[in-house]
Amino acid sequence: MALSGMRGLSVFISEIRNCQNKEQERLRVDKELGNIRTKFKNEKGLTPYEKKKYVWKMLYIFMLGYDVDFGHMEAVSLISAPKYSEKQVGYLVTSCLLNENHDFLRLAINAVRNDIIGRNETFQCLALTLVGNIGGREFAESLAPDVQKLLISSSCRPLVRKKAALCLLRLFRKNPDIINVDTWSDRMAQLLDERNLGVLTSSMSLFVALVSNNHDAYWSCLPKCVKVLERLARNQDVPQEYTYYGIPSPWLQVKTMRALQYFPTVEDPNARRALFEVLQRILMGTDVVKNVNKNNASHAVLFEALALVMHLDAEKEMMSQCVALLGKFIAVREPNIRYLGLENMTRMLMVTDVQEIIKRHQTQIITSLKDPDISIRRRALDLLYGMCDVSNAKDIVEELLQYLGTADFTMREELALKAAILAEKFAPDLSWYVDVILQLIDKAGDFVSDDIWFRVVQFVTNNEDLQPYAALKAKEYLDKPAIHETMMKVSAYLLGEYSHLLARRPGCSPKEIFSIIHEKLPTVSTPTISILLSTYAKILMHSQPPDPELQNQIWAIFSKYETCIDTEIQQRAVEYFALSRKGAALMDILAEMPKFPERESSLIKKAEDTEADTAELSAIKLRAQQQASNALVVTDQRPVNEAPQVSQLGMVKIPSTNNVENNSADQEVSQPNGSMGEVEPQSQPPAHAHAPEADILGDLLSPLAIEGPPGVSGIGGLSEGDALALAPVGEQENGVKPIGDIAERFHALCLKDSGVLYEDPYVQIGIKAEWRAHQGRLVLFLGNKTTASLDSVQAVILPPSHLKLELSSVPKVIPPRAQVQCPLEVANLRPSRDVAVLDFSYKSGTTLVDNKLRLPAVLNKFFQPIPITAEEFFPQWRSLATPPLKLQEVVKGVRPMSLGEMASLLNSWRLIVCPGLDPNPSNLVATTTFYSETTQAMLCLVRIETDPADRTQLRMTVASGDPALTFELKEFIKEQLISIPIASRPPVSSQPQPYIPSISPSDPNGPQPQPNIPSISPSDPGALLAGLL
Repeated sequence: MALSGMRGLSVFISEIRNCQNKEQERLRVDKELGNIRTKFKNEKGLTPYEKKKYVWKMLYIFMLGYDVDFGHMEAVSLISAPKYSEKQVGYLVTSCLLNENHDFLRLAINAVRNDIIGRNETFQCLALTLVGNIGGREFAESLAPDVQKLLISSSCRPLVRKKAALCLLRLFRKNPDIINVDTWSDRMAQLLDERNLGVLTSSMSLFVALVSNNHDAYWSCLPKCVKVLERLARNQDVPQEYTYYGIPSPWLQVKTMRALQYFPTVEDPNARRALFEVLQRILMGTDVVKNVNKNNASHAVLFEALALVMHLDAEKEMMSQCVALLGKFIAVREPNIRYLGLENMTRMLMVTDVQEIIKRHQTQIITSLKDPDISIRRRALDLLYGMCDVSNAKDIVEELLQYLGTADFTMREELALKAAILAEKFAPDLSWYVDVILQLIDKAGDFVSDDIWFRVVQFVTNNEDLQPYAALKAKEYLDKPAIHETMMKVSAYLLGEYSHLLARRPGCSPKEIFSIIHEKLPTVSTPTISILLSTYAKILMHSQPPDPELQNQIWAIFSKYETCIDTEIQQRAVEYFALSRKGAALMDILAEMPKFPERESSLIKKAEDTEADTAELSAIKLRAQQQASNALVVTDQRPVNEAPQVSQLGMVKIPSTNNVENNSADQEVSQPNGSMGEVEPQSQPPAHAHAPEADILGDLLSPLAIEGPPGVSGIGGLSEGDALALAPVGEQENGVKPIGDIAERFHALCLKDSGVLYEDPYVQIGIKAEWRAHQGRLVLFLGNKTTASLDSVQAVILPPSHLKLELSSVPKVIPPRAQVQCPLEVANLRPSRDVAVLDFSYKSGTTLVDNKLRLPAVLNKFFQPIPITAEEFFPQWRSLATPPLKLQEVVKGVRPMSLGEMASLLNSWRLIVCPGLDPNPSNLVATTTFYSETTQAMLCLVRIETDPADRTQLRMTVASGDPALTFELKEFIKEQLISIPIASRPPVSSQPQPYIPSISPSDPNGPQPQPNIPSISPSDPGALLAGLL
């Protein structure tokens, strides 16, 4: 900016620089702001020069860090000025002082648009720069078509088109709907043929954003990207100004290869061959040189090429070449290059058939463990952990144990955990595993969690042949003069259980074992004393008939601790002392521990929970998800760092494309067990009876701060199955219209356990359910109402991730006037409001009907109402004092209802209202017990505070021992209470309907009148919510 003509501005800047302290500067700034404010009040007397000068001063004051809360209108008005110097300052100050949500920006939209569609290229660049910096949805909706015209215009200079591409990229990120995918596929292909590398680079940035959002629409652009890479790799038609240290436009190369990674594969054989030639040229032409800038550029291209090679699953020869190149990198002196080499080699482990090649560099990787840079040491540890298998486990674990003594303290816990996991997964024999874990505890006891020695105990207990060896090793460690307390715990436990197996060995008599252990008693903490008391009791049991001297020594210890202040130790001492007097009966009472049930390793689960993905790995996984097949995924998807769930049940009859090995057993189709019978009309089961109205309650505790949803795992981040389950489900666009309102039927079944889920002129689907704790059994009654067979019958369950669902096979044909019963087993894994969906289709004659119906396996089905007294309620309420275990929210827009109606509504959700707990007559308190596999039986407490003067809002407090359950229950109640606008409905025909036999799940044998489906009031919020969904 040329400020030489503005003497007043130059003087002001000099005065600011000459201020001796901050106070002087503030006084000078305040004086100037006051002067500017006075001048702007008389704006008509200002010349354009003066206005420009004062706006420049405002910008300088803003850059110094002072708030400028006036003069925005003057800055915006300068955008419309005809002179460049005035327009420039208007655009610059507006982009600095205003954000995308500022009201004054709306006044500038027309002026900006006039500059964009004008003929002055300088003004076009100013306008595009402003729009690209500020963005915003209003700018996107108003200016996107004009920006698109500039980008595809052949008459605009490259400078304008470059800015237009980047401006459109910013607008697309703010509002993806501004780009029509159908028309932009061809336009993008044309832009990728651009010869000007500046325009091409900007267009490629836009293309990466577009293809990351929807790659299916841009398949025609894939060959164009390959041609761009060919042009750059052969250095054809690349101007000198786009060559960086001899590398043709490295930024464009990186962006192009990044865009190719969003496509699942390259199917065209010619394009694939050309692409691999380019990648081969990049791999062959990259080496480490002394020039840092050239290294950075070439390595940026190389590592993106490596990612593309892994994505395309190239031939083994190219993979070997990639690993060999990375092997060179991890051996150089430059730490940044070593780090990148180790990290990319870790990523290469995700590709099959390269692990054996990576093992050739094992020695160099182990050397990196001793690098002075901790980030390199961490990458080397991750790589060793990933490349370990049965063939090299001993070498790697021994190196890790050796490194443990000198490792940085911040790494020791992770190092110990990974060494323990590798020893468990790849142990050649169990005695080696015991040796490794005991060495681990001996060298890094402070960093060894209890899970590690718990796991050793499980292995030893379950393997009788291992017990004498483990006990002998434990005694050897106890013979040392000083050992870690964790070693004391595991040794005492093993010797208490199995020291009798060493009785014939010298120095291993019960008295000698007791003496070795008892020497360490004064040095251990309280929790370890409890284990030692159990060990003494076990030693005494194994020495029956007891040695009198040993017995008296142990009894004296029990007597000493009978008065211990710690209740755990005191209880053990009293009980063991009493039990030890029972003589031979002690053998049965304190028998050896039984074998532990087989279970998933807690160490592996812990490692998965704590493992942190790098940004690159996260990007790879994100792209992999976006490139997933469109086939239905039947297995239960889970977050990256979540432990796999055992025995997950998938949907019926649909093959999975993911996790085949882990879930194949879950996808076996069960044998048909649907029973068939004649359809008889049945009466509708009675509606669920509401509990009597509860007493009105009052204030319990002082109000809590209103909290939002807790940051708990399992909330957010929906898997594919979840997305299917949450999809809008209702009346499908079939030729056959359902009878009755599907949403009302679903809502009715959410409150009761039997009824009709769906009905049309051909079929009726009824449900009868039983719920017990976290499990449920539903029977689907599929009835054919016609005199012809229903063919091609299919029923597929689309389950959310929190439910296990197993549906028996459904026959493909339902005979005329027949009913099929299909049991559906349900198990609740964790709290969630997601719903399962039944995809039911059939063919009647030439009519194909397909409906997706929500199943009433909802959150409140796993509630069990439980009334509690004040003595039970208040301690629980106070113990759950803070978020995320207790959440509070003010709910507005509630459908007005009396307290009695609200109490009945809560009872219908299996929440029991507890009278007498809250003295405020305008409040309600309700309780229930929620059951799931993760939470088991979890008590839930709900308090609702109402305002008699305004029934449209209330304050709700929900508490439980599980953060996810608290959040889900709060949202569930809020959804049911909130008032929803009533949609207009078509008038019901008054013509009489022909009689049709009805299928009821309650009793298929006796003839009954045609049932009347109980209608839900249009003002019922639950039914309206279901209708909107």
